[in-house]
Amino acid sequence: LTSHLLSISDCFLLILKKASGEKPFKCQQCERSFQLNKYLKNHMRTHAEDKPFTCYHCGKSFCHKGSLKTHMRIHTGEKPYSCPLCRMNFTYKPTFNAHMKSHTGENPFTCKLCGKSFSQKGNLKYHMSVHTEEKPFRCPNCGKSFSYKVSLKSHMRIHTGEKPYSCPLCRMNFTYKESFDIHLRVHTGENLYTCKLCGKSFSQKGNLKYHMRIHTGEKPFTCDQCGKSFRYKVSLNKHTRIHSRENCPICHQCGKSFTDQKDLKNHVLTHIGEKPFLCHNCGKSFTRKGNLKTHMIIHTGERPFICHHCGKCFRFKGNLQTHLRLHTGERPYTCLQRENRFTNQKDLKCHLQTHSWKKQQCLECGKMFGKWSSFKSHLRSHSGKRRLNCDKCNKTFIFPSHLQIHMKSHADSCVVPQLLCLHATQIICL
Repeated sequence: LTSHLLSISDCFLLILKKASGEKPFKCQQCERSFQLNKYLKNHMRTHAEDKPFTCYHCGKSFCHKGSLKTHMRIHTGEKPYSCPLCRMNFTYKPTFNAHMKSHTGENPFTCKLCGKSFSQKGNLKYHMSVHTEEKPFRCPNCGKSFSYKVSLKSHMRIHTGEKPYSCPLCRMNFTYKESFDIHLRVHTGENLYTCKLCGKSFSQKGNLKYHMRIHTGEKPFTCDQCGKSFRYKVSLNKHTRIHSRENCPICHQCGKSFTDQKDLKNHVLTHIGEKPFLCHNCGKSFTRKGNLKTHMIIHTGERPFICHHCGKCFRFKGNLQTHLRLHTGERPYTCLQRENRFTNQKDLKCHLQTHSWKKQQCLECGKMFGKWSSFKSHLRSHSGKRRLNCDKCNKTFIFPSHLQIHMKSHADSCVVPQLLCLHATQIICL
């Protein structure tokens, strides 16, 4: 009863002191002031080395039991504070309170130098270092300086190896909360960033940015030695190893160099003739599992990629992306010699042959060809090789296009719906 009366008394005193702004209890070490003596006593533990409350997950110690309880949410993933407006969840109440101001637009703390406003006083304090360029927090291990104490604290984990953020589902540990939050989306399937062109979603904004280069054709990373361009820096780094021959695995049969062991392993299969991945429908074998997976679409007839402009369906995503350029008019592939523009890389390669390829004459019939691919296909007509079989009547064909035309003769009894693409002026069979 006595302790209960004391707690009521403390509450009453706290209300009075909050109203008056009085903070009579002052810390002698850091000059912070408090409204109640018990708050000062709790604060004094931060100056003492005594931290009796230890986390059994990561070994971190705390002065107060409440701090340990709050810290445990990092390991459990508990987010008890839920926004009623957008249903976002938060681990800490201060973070939740700051978020709520994003809905109200309340930013009461304004920078007097640039006029920028903030929802929290601490954010304004951190912002001021932009103007002063002050970096008072220095790492004792590597000498790197930081504007904020929390940044130094996070940086120190690089040296200590501490990974306080633990995934409760797969037990992976993370150094930074940002990495931990992104990882959790792997389990939840949450993808916040969606491509407006193809609808593909990503868990990180940076991944969407990289993905957009597929649509734009942008290749900002160029090799200084051969001029070849790449979408991603990691691809350029991998490519440059070919020029330097630095630690490049080499095929002992033909001397060809590769950027990694995986590429070499796949290449060696072409020499030994091993094709371990077998199609059970037609018996065709492949050196790579991915090639078999792509091949299976021929048998299933699956066309999962649909053009929302005209309804045409495609087996592969790349074919849909190329087709979409008929509607958008986009021509991302440019010939540097004549500035001709093309919708796909294949057409650009064919065009480039006109600059370097001299017309070749067939020795059998005297026909001339301006493209190597056309010349190569033509030679097959003289060799008599007929590799493509019709599953219905076992008739053989030299060219895939001829087989496709022939297959339509077996489908006469089937009703095939057609769509007219108003943009591409094509009749499409679904």
